[in-house]
Amino acid sequence: MPIAKLKFEKRKDPLIIIIISIVISSVLMVYPLSYDVSGWRPLIMFMVMLFWVLCQPTWCGVWFAFTIGLFTDLLIDSPLGLNALSFVLITFIVRYFTRERRILTFMNLWTIVVLALIAHLFFIWMALIMGGFHFSIARHWQPLISSILCWPIIYYCLHKWRI
Repeated sequence: MPIAKLKFEKRKDPLIIIIISIVISSVLMVYPLSYDVSGWRPLIMFMVMLFWVLCQPTWCGVWFAFTIGLFTDLLIDSPLGLNALSFVLITFIVRYFTRERRILTFMNLWTIVVLALIAHLFFIWMALIMGGFHFSIARHWQPLISSILCWPIIYYCLHKWRI
């Protein structure tokens, strides 16, 4: 009677993929575009951060969001800590409300990301108003539409490394 061999599937650590996704999203954030098209640039770094926070909660948490937020501030030359604070607040809220749900379908994730994008853009808008910066409201909300439409692409590229 042969001894049945148990086949244990070894989970791969997503660290390398997390780093690669951050590098690619940072390149896409600073890639030069014309002025007319640059207003529609999606918030790729924010969406990649949200994907890892929601889909790899043991690897990525509030400190991950803070680090990515500071990195984003340095990349796009925004006031230091603005994106970091927004990323941390939204990560905390998203993790708080999804802590009981471990099965997040694509549509659940898309809904969470849309609400988080709206909250992020609203927070940045309010912070810039309080800081006395002048900007166009129409140009400020353009990334929302392109980000909502880009979420399925980001999800498709990274969904292999979900828990």
